[in-house]
Amino acid sequence: MANYRVGRVSQEILKEVNDILLNEIRDPRVEGITITDVELTGDLQQATIYYSTLKTDDETKQETQTGLDRATGLIRKELGNRLTTYHTPELTFTRDESVEHGNRIDELLNQIRNEEE
Repeated sequence: MANYRVGRVSQEILKEVNDILLNEIRDPRVEGITITDVELTGDLQQATIYYSTLKTDDETKQETQTGLDRATGLIRKELGNRLTTYHTPELTFTRDESVEHGNRIDELLNQIRNEEE
């Protein structure tokens, strides 16, 4: 039997964390963050939240990660108020590298196309 609850809760977490980051967190280090995915363990105790930003330089990446690490407690508290689960999962923020990887592939394909012309 499929476990649909994990998928539903992870989608709810994604929606709520996006809203919390947009409306509740005032830290300038976390502005412009897009939550791309949420991986939730089967027992709903730990959530890994993947995010991406438009800025890709190393200094901004580090500042963004630091800002998210500092705001994790507030985000978890607010998430606990919004979710209807018995326990609020522990949150871990991880940068989603797939967006940058896709951009790099596009650049290489464009470079090859321009060389052929």
